[in-house]
Amino acid sequence: MPFAADPDVPGLIVKFGDYPLHHGGVGAIRSLGRAGVPMYAVTEDAYTPAASSRYLRRAFVWPTTGTEDADHLVEGLLRIARRIGRPAVLVPTDEEAAVLIAEHQDALGGHFLFPRVEPGLPRLLASKQGLHELCVKHGVPSPAAVFPQSYDDIAAFAQTARFPVVVKNREAFTRRSRPAVNGTTRVATRAGLLSLARDWGERPGVIIQEYLPREQAEDWIVHAYFDRDSHPLALFTGVKVRSWPPHAGMTASAYVVDNPELADLAARFVKEIGFTGIVDLDLRFDRRDGQYKLLDFNPRMGAQFRLFESGSGVDVVRAMHLDLTGRPVPEGEQRAGHRFVVENIDLPALLAYRRSGYTTPHAPARASGTELAWLAGDDPMPFLTMLARFVRPGARHLYQLWRTSRRGGTPDRPA
Repeated sequence: MPFAADPDVPGLIVKFGDYPLHHGGVGAIRSLGRAGVPMYAVTEDAYTPAASSRYLRRAFVWPTTGTEDADHLVEGLLRIARRIGRPAVLVPTDEEAAVLIAEHQDALGGHFLFPRVEPGLPRLLASKQGLHELCVKHGVPSPAAVFPQSYDDIAAFAQTARFPVVVKNREAFTRRSRPAVNGTTRVATRAGLLSLARDWGERPGVIIQEYLPREQAEDWIVHAYFDRDSHPLALFTGVKVRSWPPHAGMTASAYVVDNPELADLAARFVKEIGFTGIVDLDLRFDRRDGQYKLLDFNPRMGAQFRLFESGSGVDVVRAMHLDLTGRPVPEGEQRAGHRFVVENIDLPALLAYRRSGYTTPHAPARASGTELAWLAGDDPMPFLTMLARFVRPGARHLYQLWRTSRRGGTPDRPA
């Protein structure tokens, strides 16, 4: 590895909510741990894949739902800081953690290291409505959208809408407390939309977007780390081949593909909004008009971030740690053609995509190398722990998908 991370500054993986099978957290533990950084993590229990990594110095068992009072969560992080005993770089893996850190910088700043960003910006970016309005303001293409305030608004929209449409929870944080839909949902008919809407209450917390046809689109991802001046110290582009649930969930397989146009679009948007830190962007290239349309802006590390690493050994998590500890971030080209596979979800995704009509013409015919999400020769226990815990939550997730389908909606894109 052609750079030296600061071994005196630990890293802490922060997550709020019950999702123990998160390969992104494991990837971050391995990435910084291999660079000599002492690693700590918040985990649901002592037997998660992250807790079993050989690169983890200590797991802080702290079951949360993601709906707790902010003061309670801040106090919990401060207790962890006292146990670590020295400032640690915070690595959030979900929007709840990223927003909490941004909105409580003063309370956390003396105990942790993290990018300083305008306090309200991560919450705005995590909001579907907030992101859409920022896209309109800065001239970044995004799907056409409406934000109904009542059932009558939905009924009026349905009279003239072109179906199918896509329905998402408007605010990122309602997905755990009072979700209207279980993830992003494609609704094929007017009757299906009205059926779903009857349970959304007087003020439906949803966004209804135009549907970008799979057969006329290609899904792209951008991961980057931006310094205090919103300048990219590491920026990567790739194409998503499969996700699970199909077209709806996290990346199951993806390739690194050079895309200067997309890189410039992402860098310009982040500079204009003044964001600092790690970003994970989902965009859909619409072949009908030749535009990259921004679907999601995650103001934190993405689960598939280990797809991307430069020739100098830098990924976005390492770039952040280097920058926050005052060390230079080595330049280097991304590993074009490299592939990322999430073992436990790519096989069902592969079977589903064979009949979906979705294609990725920019994906290389053969990978130049492959990184697995779970299995690693120098750290096998997270893979084995994942296998032991996979069956029950997998069955529960399939049941949720079945219920959504029965109600008239079909999962379609990442929420």
